[in-house]
Amino acid sequence: MNKLPEASSDRDWTHKLKEAVAVANIPTLLMVLFQFSGDRRWMEDPFVPRRARGLDDNDSGGLPDSIQAQIRDAAFDAISAMHEGAAPALPTPGAELSAEMLAHSMAEIVTSAYGEIVAEELAGTSFAQKPFAAPKGFRVLIVGAGMSGICAAIRLQAAGIAFDIVEKEGDFGGTWRENRYPGAGVDTPNHLYSYSFAQYDWSHYFALQGELWDYFRKVAHDNGLTAHTEFGTKVDVARFDEAAGDWVVETTGADGTTRTRRYSAIFSAVGILNIPQVPDIPGLDSFPGPVVHPAEWPEDLNLTGKRVAVVGNGASAMQIVPAIADRVSHLTIFARSKQWAAPFPQFRKPVPDQIRWLIQEVPLYQKWYRQRLAWTFNDRVHITLQVDHDWPEPNRAINATNERHRQAFVEYVKQELGDRQDLLDKVLPDYPPFGKRMLLDNGWFRTVARDDVTLIDQHLKEVRGNTLVASDGTTQEVDILIMATGFKVAQMISSYETIGRGGKRLRDEWDDDNARAYLGSTVPGFPNFFTLLGPNTGLGHGGSVITPVESQIHYIMKLLEKTFAEGATTVEVRRQTYEDYNTRVDHAHGNMVWTHKGMENWYRNSRGRVVALTPWRHDDFWRMTREIDPKDYILSHSLASAEGQQVSSDKG
Repeated sequence: MNKLPEASSDRDWTHKLKEAVAVANIPTLLMVLFQFSGDRRWMEDPFVPRRARGLDDNDSGGLPDSIQAQIRDAAFDAISAMHEGAAPALPTPGAELSAEMLAHSMAEIVTSAYGEIVAEELAGTSFAQKPFAAPKGFRVLIVGAGMSGICAAIRLQAAGIAFDIVEKEGDFGGTWRENRYPGAGVDTPNHLYSYSFAQYDWSHYFALQGELWDYFRKVAHDNGLTAHTEFGTKVDVARFDEAAGDWVVETTGADGTTRTRRYSAIFSAVGILNIPQVPDIPGLDSFPGPVVHPAEWPEDLNLTGKRVAVVGNGASAMQIVPAIADRVSHLTIFARSKQWAAPFPQFRKPVPDQIRWLIQEVPLYQKWYRQRLAWTFNDRVHITLQVDHDWPEPNRAINATNERHRQAFVEYVKQELGDRQDLLDKVLPDYPPFGKRMLLDNGWFRTVARDDVTLIDQHLKEVRGNTLVASDGTTQEVDILIMATGFKVAQMISSYETIGRGGKRLRDEWDDDNARAYLGSTVPGFPNFFTLLGPNTGLGHGGSVITPVESQIHYIMKLLEKTFAEGATTVEVRRQTYEDYNTRVDHAHGNMVWTHKGMENWYRNSRGRVVALTPWRHDDFWRMTREIDPKDYILSHSLASAEGQQVSSDKG
C-alpha cells in the first residue's frame, strides 16, 4: 500500500526536474554536469559559453539551441542519478579546478587564487565553525540584531560561547526592518545577498524590503536567537575596565530603565547606514507638511494626489522616485549631483517556479548559480577601477575600460530619456563611472522625463513655509518633503560612547570621522572590541556586503580561539600592525576611482580619506581573514571574568 504514493512522488519529482532543466541557466547546468561526471568534454567546444553582456545571467550561454538541448538532456540524467544516490565524480574540486570551472562558465579569465574562495564555498567550509573552550564566565555582547549581528550570534552559538544581543528596535532585521520606503530593495541578487550557510526560496531575483526582512527574521528565529535578544534596548556607554579586563556596558530599555552589565567582549554590529544625515537647511523647521527621511518612513504617510519633493538622488531616491511617481500629483526632485546607473534587466523580475524548485532541490545547482553571481557582482569590475595615470582624459574616465563603460552608460541614458534629450546635461555625470556607487536603474531616467516631474539640478537652499527655494532661485510649492540625503557614514559607531584603555574614547581615536581598524575589525586600545562591517569593509565595486562580514566573523572567532588556547582572555591589536594595515588601505585607495578629484561621495570623510570602502577584492579580504598571525596581537589574562551580570539598575 505504501509503494503507490512513493512511485507517484518519484514521477512528480522527475516531471518537475524536466520542467526545471528546460528553463535552467545553461552555464550553471554545465558546471553541475561536469562536476558530477568529471568528463572534460563539457569543458571544451562546442560546450563553451559565450561571454554575457552587462549583468545578464546569460541563461542560454550564447549557445545554439541544439547544443543547449544536449546539455539539458545530459544534466537531467546527471541530476536524476544524484537524486538516486550517485556521488559526483568531483565532490570537492580544488582551487585551481574551481577557478577553471568558473572561468569556463563565465567565459572570462579567473585566476587560480580566486578559485580558493570558490572551492571552499562549494565545499561548505568557508563559514564552518567547531566548538572550542572559552574561559569560565566568558560572555559576549552583540550590539545590534541586523545582518551582521545575526551572523555573529550564529557563529558564537556554534562555537559554544555565551552571548547576549541588545537591539534598539523591536525586531531583527536592521537596515531591512528600518528602511520601509516605497521601492526599497536590494541592488545585489538575493541568491548572493544571503548568508552562505542559509539559503532561501526567493520569489524575485532582486527582492524588495519585505522579503529581505522576512529572510533575516527567519534565519534569526530558525537559530533560536530570540531567547538571547533584548529588544527595545539601546547601548549608551561601553567602558573598558582595565583592572578587571572586561567591558562595563550601560543600557537604556524601552521603558527608560537603565542597567549596567559586564561583558568579556563586544561585537559592535550597528552598521554604517543607520543614522540619518539631514543637512542644515534654513527654514526646514517651518515646513508645514511631513518631512520624511527614507529610514524613518511613516507607515501612514499618504502620498496620493500630493505635491511631493525629493531632495537627493542617491540609492534611496532612485528607488523612491519611480515607485511613487504614479501616485503623486506632481513630483519635484532636487538633485544637485548626478549619478551613473546601469541597466537593470531583472528589476522586479520573479524567479520562475521551476527555478525556485531546482534551487531548493539541487544544492549543486544553487551553489554554482551563486558562484556565477559572485563573480559578476562582487569582483569582475574591480580591475577596471584602477587608475591609468597615462590616460589622456582623466576627467571623463580613469582608463580605457572605464571609458568604454562611460560610452555604454551614456548611450543607455539617451535611450531612456527618449524625446527628453534636453534633460541630458542635468542627469549625465561629469566624473568617471564608479566614482560613486554604481546604481541600478529601476526607471529613474524614464521617470524624470515625465511631464509631471520637475528635475532641479540645484541643491535646496531654503524653505519658506511650503515653498522650496533652490540655489539658483527656482521655487516650488509642495505638500510633502522627502529628505533622501543619506546617512552619517564617516562617523561610525556614533550611536553610543565607546571608551577604551586609559579612558580614551573611540571617537577621539578616530578623530571624529576618520575611522580605521585592522581588517575592519579591531582597534588598538580597545581589547576584545570588534567592529563588524567596520571601517574600510563596505563595497564600492559591487556585490554582497554579507561576504566580507562573514570573513570578519570567521577571523574574529579564530582570534578568540587562539587567545583562549594561549591561556589569555583579552586580545588587542598592536598599534604598528594597525598603522601598517591602514597605510596599505590608503595606498590602494589612492590608485582607485573613489579618490578621483572630480566628485564627492559618501565613501570619504571631511579630509578626503576613504573610510567606508574596502580597496580589496572579496577573495583578497577572504584570504587576509583566514588565519591569525600571533605577532599582530597582544594577549593578556584578565584579573576577573565577566558573566554579563547586572551591576546596578535604576529608573531613568
